[in-house]
Amino acid sequence: MDIRTQKLEQQRQIMEQKMKQKRMTSGMIQASDVRLPSAKLRTTSGTRRELHGYDGPLQYTMGRENGNPDQVMSIMHDNDETFVEDLQNRNASDLLDIEDEESSPIAVTTPMNNGNNSADARRSSNALVEGQMNNIGGELEGDVHGNIERFVTQPAQQKVLYKCRITRDRKGMDRGFYPTYFLHLEKDYGKKVFLLAARKRKKSATSNYLISTDPTDLSRNADSYVGKLRSNLLGTQFTIFDNGVSPRKSNIKEGILPRQELAAVVYDTNVLGFKGPRKMTVIIPGMTVEQQRVNIYPQDETEGLIESWKAKNLDNLIELHNKTPIWNEDTQSYVLNFLGRVTQASVKNFQIVHDSDAEYVVMQFGRVAEDVFTMDYRYPLCALQAFGIALSSFDNKLACE
Repeated sequence: MDIRTQKLEQQRQIMEQKMKQKRMTSGMIQASDVRLPSAKLRTTSGTRRELHGYDGPLQYTMGRENGNPDQVMSIMHDNDETFVEDLQNRNASDLLDIEDEESSPIAVTTPMNNGNNSADARRSSNALVEGQMNNIGGELEGDVHGNIERFVTQPAQQKVLYKCRITRDRKGMDRGFYPTYFLHLEKDYGKKVFLLAARKRKKSATSNYLISTDPTDLSRNADSYVGKLRSNLLGTQFTIFDNGVSPRKSNIKEGILPRQELAAVVYDTNVLGFKGPRKMTVIIPGMTVEQQRVNIYPQDETEGLIESWKAKNLDNLIELHNKTPIWNEDTQSYVLNFLGRVTQASVKNFQIVHDSDAEYVVMQFGRVAEDVFTMDYRYPLCALQAFGIALSSFDNKLACE
């Protein structure tokens, strides 16, 4: 056995020990069903190797044909095994840097109607969503249609499940603290379509993630900028905005829209993890009878999603929660059934449901490799909302664990 092989074997054992230690954490959630080990690939030698986060800008330069930049946004990738081989050839010291921070039935409210609530619209909207709940078994797998910028902000089609994966790129001078996240829609035969990228902004008082439809340009002034995720100081409350302008800016030009609040996430405080797994509340705008999202344009902080929810003003809002995991005596751990889409234990793993029916999973998210996560979503969420909710799970939370 050569020195390189010995180092890789030592690193593998270290990683296994770390995963065992993580599973002992009180807030860990494991998958109770791992029938589809999607985080693995079988190589030509017959062995299985884990996928890692190689969906970053490098793949877009390698994947272009004849240098055509127009192919960047729609390229589908089936060369993950090449990246895995590259990973295996890296120095063992590079692999040591894997520490993590881990220690619908929708009750739709009424659409706007000249400023007045409509009881008829409320009944119609609720009936519409109840019909959606009863057709989960016949749903299709989602695909991208039309313009990417429009697709990521439009609510999911009813009876369609959008299966995605998020890869985290932590390689580089400062990406240990400011990793880049890439969202892809999964396709058949291991192929995928790029949707969104995000990175935490530097020199920001609170966590602030910029979200873009361009994997190589994550700047606020770029045309590809579609929204952002912002947290409070403790990292317990997050708000997802679109790319509109803040109402606090007095120099808003004519024709430029003010920003909308697309979603908010509130984590229960759980110092040192004594209360078990995370508990989170997701607040999103309600849906109209035409299955369109109600526009929320707060003029100040008191009109935002979180403040409205705290004041129990839920008109035109939908309140969701993460599904409570079940304690498994055999494994001595909390478990959720992710139907094979999640394969590793993590405090980040969650499913989002409405209290009226916990079987309709609006969104689920979980780990399949050290830097690879699956993210699936349904109506009424859009890709941007779901991605923002997932990003909030990555962020450090001083008062949550």
